Amino acid sequence: MPPFVGDPADFASAPPTPTAPSPPGAFRTISVPQGAGQFWRKLGTFAGPGYLVAVGYMDPGNWATDLAGGSAFGYTLLSVILLSNLMAMVLQALSARLGIVTGLDLAQACRAHYSPPIRMLLWALCEVAIIACDLAEVIGTAIALQLLFGVPLVAGVLLTALDVLLILALQRLGFRQLEAFIVALLILIAGCFALELAWAQPSIAAIGAGLIPTPAIVTNPAMLYLAIGILGATVMPHNLYLHSSIVQTRRFERSEAGKREAVKLATIDSTLALTLALFINASILILAASAFHGSGNRVAEIGDAFNLLAPTLGVGAAGIVFALALLASGQNSTVTGTLAGQIVMEGFLDIRLAPWARRLITRVAAIVPAVIVAMLYGEGGTAKLLILSQVVLSLQLPFAVVPLVMFTSDKAKMGNFANAGWLKLAAWFITFVIVGLNGFLFIGLL
Repeated sequence: MPPFVGDPADFASAPPTPTAPSPPGAFRTISVPQGAGQFWRKLGTFAGPGYLVAVGYMDPGNWATDLAGGSAFGYTLLSVILLSNLMAMVLQALSARLGIVTGLDLAQACRAHYSPPIRMLLWALCEVAIIACDLAEVIGTAIALQLLFGVPLVAGVLLTALDVLLILALQRLGFRQLEAFIVALLILIAGCFALELAWAQPSIAAIGAGLIPTPAIVTNPAMLYLAIGILGATVMPHNLYLHSSIVQTRRFERSEAGKREAVKLATIDSTLALTLALFINASILILAASAFHGSGNRVAEIGDAFNLLAPTLGVGAAGIVFALALLASGQNSTVTGTLAGQIVMEGFLDIRLAPWARRLITRVAAIVPAVIVAMLYGEGGTAKLLILSQVVLSLQLPFAVVPLVMFTSDKAKMGNFANAGWLKLAAWFITFVIVGLNGFLFIGLL
């Protein structure tokens, strides 16, 4: 069977997927320089999708799990952040490969391959993951507004519904401008944490020791719960759908050589972007470990970290810088979450909604539980809800990872671009680790 090159009917014998290009309105709109000897210009043109994906690896949900893990267990869970990011780099590279080679995003590929009941199940699970992710963004943004401007928590949650205006404004500017906005906020977040670490002066030796995994991570139930939360907050299931779509914004040569070069450039882009995400995630945990763990402060709430940072580090601006980075993180995640929601709904169901309508549906589904918990339990309840949302994300991961690895390993679907033996082995190993850890968590919850 010849390699799949974009005709959905060739992807599987299942009913064909929609042939509308993905992502909506931006498909192949960014021209890639042609010819030899232009590697850096081509790489610059391909830079962007990886950073949109990286946003999901440092959203407010990461903050809750990283702060809780650092304050409770010091630097021990750094190894989980490192391993999670390495796994993410492999999975996102596979996601980009699928989109570039087949011309379909992961949702469209699932629609083409699976029977209607299976793909409806996969769609429903993915929507749950997107709502869980949006829940983290709602709570994180509301907490940031409360810390910076004194906005009550419930009012802050309700105000997050207005970010649909931001989405509309950005999408009208064009995809390249949207990418620039995302990168600018990422630079702001990274700068904030570089300052925080300079003030905290963590132990380099302790950081090095924390990067080495220990058996306690699996044997200690409390540590395992947080480790699963970190995994869920780091490897985001909807990002696999998102990346396979937005790499198709580049107009590269559709020959085998052109695709091979595009896969290489997209992999470099996502790897560099996820290295930045690793720095930010690790910085949050390192900051919590150095500032709170040694003094015995167990910080499970972002507000507590804000209040304790200034007196602990002896720098008055420490809390403000921390909250500013949180606000930037919430807004960044809002943009990419909306894109992922559009791609998933259109890919699985062939239903097209206006961006504002899609955004409003997802946000209302996240706002309702956040408002109820904020009213009944206050900040302590929202902090627990934030961590729970990341565990929900982790439980959904296998249902996105297994199809991705299966599709990209299938030579009938990918031709010469199918995963090599070593990559196939690594990808399935990552899949089994994710499924195994989720199994531990599920048994523990029961």
